[in-house]
This record gives sequence, C-alpha cells and structure tokens, in this order.
Amino acid sequence: MSYRRYAWVEVDEAAITANVRTLKALTPKGTRFMAVVKADGYGHGALQAARAALTGGADRLGVATVEEAVGLREAGVTAPLHIVSEPPASAAGIMLEQDIVSTVATKEFAAALSKRAMLAQRPARYHLKIDTGMNRIGVRAEEAADLVAWLKGLPALEMEGVFTHFATADIPGDWEFDHQVERFVAVLERLRTEGVRPPVAHAANSAATILHPEAHFDMVRCGIAIYGLHPSPATYSKVDLAPAMSVKARVSFVKRVGLGDGVSYGLTWHAGAPTTVATLPLGYADGVHRALSNKMDVLIGGRRCQQIGRVCMDQLMVEVPSGLTVVPGDEVVLVGSQGGERILMDELAEKAGTINYESACSLSRRMERRYV
Repeated sequence: MSYRRYAWVEVDEAAITANVRTLKALTPKGTRFMAVVKADGYGHGALQAARAALTGGADRLGVATVEEAVGLREAGVTAPLHIVSEPPASAAGIMLEQDIVSTVATKEFAAALSKRAMLAQRPARYHLKIDTGMNRIGVRAEEAADLVAWLKGLPALEMEGVFTHFATADIPGDWEFDHQVERFVAVLERLRTEGVRPPVAHAANSAATILHPEAHFDMVRCGIAIYGLHPSPATYSKVDLAPAMSVKARVSFVKRVGLGDGVSYGLTWHAGAPTTVATLPLGYADGVHRALSNKMDVLIGGRRCQQIGRVCMDQLMVEVPSGLTVVPGDEVVLVGSQGGERILMDELAEKAGTINYESACSLSRRMERRYV
C-alpha cells in the first residue's frame, strides 16, 4: 500500500543498542543484564527492542505477561526470557512449552509449575520474588526462607534466581531504599546459612543501575533507560542516554482565523489577533493526552509552535507564529528534534501531569512504527 498516515512514531534501534552498552558499562564485569521489553517495548515495539537490546549485549529479556513472552517466542526470539511477575497457575504448561522462566511468589503457582514439569519430565526454572517493601507482589522477606524450604520439597523445580524490586531507587538519599537493600541482603544471607545459593540475585531497575552500584548484585534489570528515557531527574548528570523514540506528523489543514475566533471543543482558546492555525491528524486516541490541551508545543520548520484549543480524539491544532509559512504536508515533531530545537518525552509528560513511562506506553498502535 502506497498510502502512509500523516502521523507516526519513529524508533531508532541503534539508540537502544547504544543505551544497553552504556548501561552495561556501569556494572562490574560479569554482571548479567536483563533488558525489559514489556508493554510492547514501552511503546517502541517489543520485537525490535528485544533484538536491538540483544545486539547491545543484553543477556536476557523481561516481560510482564504470558502473551508478551509467547509473542516473542513465536517471532523467533530464543534468548532467555523471564516473566517478572507471577503468572496464573493455568499458564504453567505454556511456560514450560515455550521455555519461559517463571516468577514464583506463591505456593499455588509453584505447585502447578512442579506438576507440569513432572509431566513434561524436565525441570522448570524459576526466580523467587521477595517483597522487601514495595508491597506489590512477592513473598515477604521474613517468610522467604520458610517458603524456600517448602519449595525444596517440590520435584522438578529449579531455583535459578532470587529478586526484589525497589520502590524509591529514583529518589537519592531515600532511607526506604537502603532498608530494602538491607532486607534483601538479609534474605540472601539466611538462605546461604541453610545451604541455598541461587545463582542469580537481582534487584536493580534502571534507576538503581545508574545511581546505586551497591545494588547491582548478579544482574541488573533495565527498562525505561534502554529506550533513552531517564527514570529520574537525578540520573541526567550520571549517564548520557540517546532517546530512541520520535513522534511526528504532517500538517493536514491550514486556515486563517480572525480576532476573537475560538478553536476546538469548548472554544477554550481565542485568537488575540488574526492568526494562522495548522491542524495535525492525531489526538488522544493516538496517545496525545487531552490533558496537554493549551499546554504543549510542537516543532514546525525548526520553531516551537503552541498547541491551541482542546486536543480532540483524532486531531489537534497549533498556532503558527508570525513569519513562519506552513502548508499541508509539512513535517511536525511532537517529540524529538528539528532544526536546532528539541522536545523531550519528559516535557510532554510533565505538562500532562504524568511520567515519561506512561507517555511512551500511551502512544497508540494506530500510529505506524517506523524503524530507522
């Protein structure tokens, strides 16, 4: 099909590869690296992100759901693949069939996994999730040793790793982070005294990988940072990352409006003088949050242009500044660089009252991903 929609997302796969190499360089030699490609690679495309990360030296991949893992396997990805939260017990068979490493947090799932592994006559690898204070999923730190003792009685299970997740790694100096590290270390020491030495202990997300080398353990798990997005303002001065995603469109319509004329639903913006208005063919159905109405800028001709009026489901409007000529078909940048100007995903996220994680993940698949 020769037609291409006038709104799309560009993904620089080389940037993901470079970011993985940059982040790996922060860890001691021999530290494993898990690239987290859940949520369709944080909106970048799971398969493409996985391949780029593996090219950069990632040892294994992390996803959130069974469906995400199976999708990568069916696409030909053979690298070690983890589901970083415990799946339903009904998925135990699929985990074995697709050679996916499970997270174990409950006896119920562990028993189901053991049963399926016995039927398949091969061991099932798993990583035990320890809750050290996030209070989302996992066995409580003080109960972990007892659960491990119980798990040892289940046949055909192979504990490959033990891990936890930090709630405040992105907040420098936060005492809760230190307490989580202490609790995790205490669990590891207790397990060792009972003769249990999991080959892989891991805890560090992107923020901890960059800010807390003491939390690297045997493996780090990086998600947001491999896409060139910073997990915290505190990491900007610590590492240079290359944003992999740009959001672009082409002008679909241009018109003049008179003094006092309003624009878009509710007429929340009115022209203070005769003004040129350019319409772009994307809106909140594409992931440009309605909360950005009258707040965001875009780049046209290398200049910042203010978005005006309410963002619609499929369209949004911008004010063309004096001296700039705009015609239908001109390229517009919502996230990325044009000329000497740049708009970061962080800017859109802040103006929408959210975080760059959500802004990237919100970009709809209605917009084609173009890989460069």
